[in-house]
Amino acid sequence: MNLGESAENYLETILVLSKTLPVVRSVDVANELGYKKSSVSIAMKNLRENNHITVTDAGFIYLTESGKAIAEMIYERHEIFSTWLKSLGVPADIASEDACKIEHAISPESFEAIKKVIAPK
Repeated sequence: MNLGESAENYLETILVLSKTLPVVRSVDVANELGYKKSSVSIAMKNLRENNHITVTDAGFIYLTESGKAIAEMIYERHEIFSTWLKSLGVPADIASEDACKIEHAISPESFEAIKKVIAPK
């Protein structure tokens, strides 16, 4: 399930936007990430071809089961790492930025081991 950091970021962004917007469109993703609409359009085409999203005729973007699973995995990593870094005294903006880097690079095994220590249930 190794999509690459860019695709993972797009899926995570769609998930986050879907929590606050009634519908998510390419323009919303572009605005959120600060990317050109043309770049987002290419990325959405790739995600659609890989069955991670569906796009309606009206341009509304929805995560498929696989897309949602990936987005939720990345989002969970982001939340856990940014919360942990902030608890260590790292400023929120830096913690979020660093969490974004870590969330894509870490293996599932290492993440689960770290999660048990920093976010026990």
